[in-house]
Amino acid sequence: MTSISFFELGVDDAEKAQAFYGAMFGWEFETGPAMQGYAIKTPGVPGGLHPNDKGAWPYVFFAVDDLDAALERVKALGGEVQDGFEDDNADNVKKFGRFKFCKDDQGSPFGLHQPPA
Repeated sequence: MTSISFFELGVDDAEKAQAFYGAMFGWEFETGPAMQGYAIKTPGVPGGLHPNDKGAWPYVFFAVDDLDAALERVKALGGEVQDGFEDDNADNVKKFGRFKFCKDDQGSPFGLHQPPA
């Protein structure tokens, strides 16, 4: 069974959001990929905080064992794989895994995440 494996919060100001969510939930943070935003350490599902996305809805990512196969399945089921959001930096992939945004066959967004090995 697939589970939620990662969440992402888009904010306008990552520093300000770090202070808010740190105080609100007691989360700890570390610098995110490419020195932008933060990785969020929670007692449960890990997350990310990225800047320059004011008013964004939270992104939810579902864990998959094989991202490439899952992307093909999305397309076969009438969904759409979104361009962009592909990080091929080996260090980032090793630390965070691989991610891809998709839309279901009705246009609703979701993400797929292949956790690091």
